[in-house]
Amino acid sequence: MAAAMELRCWGGDWGLPSVHSESLVVLAYAKFSGAKVNISPIDWTWKTLTATVPELVCGDTSVKEPSQILNFLRKQRFNADYELTARQGADTMAYIALLQEKLQPALLHTFWLDAENYANLTRPWFASRSPFPLNFLVPGRHADSARSRILLTKGGSRQSRITELEGKLYSDAKECLNLLSYRLGAASYFFGNLPTSLDAFVFGFVAPLHKAHLPNSPLQSHLRQLENVTHFCDNILAGYFSSAHPCFPPSVQETMDANLQKLTQLVNKESNLIEKMDDNLRSSPQHKPHRPEPKPSLLVEKSSMPA
Repeated sequence: MAAAMELRCWGGDWGLPSVHSESLVVLAYAKFSGAKVNISPIDWTWKTLTATVPELVCGDTSVKEPSQILNFLRKQRFNADYELTARQGADTMAYIALLQEKLQPALLHTFWLDAENYANLTRPWFASRSPFPLNFLVPGRHADSARSRILLTKGGSRQSRITELEGKLYSDAKECLNLLSYRLGAASYFFGNLPTSLDAFVFGFVAPLHKAHLPNSPLQSHLRQLENVTHFCDNILAGYFSSAHPCFPPSVQETMDANLQKLTQLVNKESNLIEKMDDNLRSSPQHKPHRPEPKPSLLVEKSSMPA
């Protein structure tokens, strides 16, 4: 008897089974291929800081990274690409590479490095899903990781300023979305009448941008003009995930939203207060001889600490 498969990932919200793009890729492919996986969200556990998700665990085997997990599932005879021709298989690889090179960096910037989105959506959400005191560490850790991945993908150095790359990030992402829209056309899926691994990757990358309540996102505004791509995401959600994400009663959902709003206000207030205290200490002559200048990394950590 085959060992049970467990998928560790971030939990869901915004009408999605997971808010994490790469976790969504694996969840979608598992649905498309008929693989039965037990979902194990890392929310509210210490794994929010230590785990690398998505992670598929099967017996003594642990597989990470979407492409590696999909290959593992294929070896277990869960193959959503078995009807693809050699040409379609090559196209699949090319489009996935395009997504990772052109779209993913802009998504990381949108959620983790755009100041307004980070302060009002991303940081409060991930902080609210992490146990104390990790709620003050996890968002900053992910933001640093997003910055590193963008610089790695775009060939920048650690000293490069993200603002120098921002225009190129979003122009590349819009071009990628336009190409996906053109390739999809009026079809339900990218190849034939059944979804494949390319559909899983496109859904995983695009659905969070489509569903998240972002206060500031030109890229989301551009996506909403591509109705066939947004309908593609909605159709997959309706056909494969209609009961996969939790549906809270209105009263519970309202309480969660209120708590999230309070946490956002608290974190922003504490950050502003600490920055003001730092400015006062720096301008005070009696403190200068005795207080060494903090390293930038320590300032980031400090700005996330509670009062």
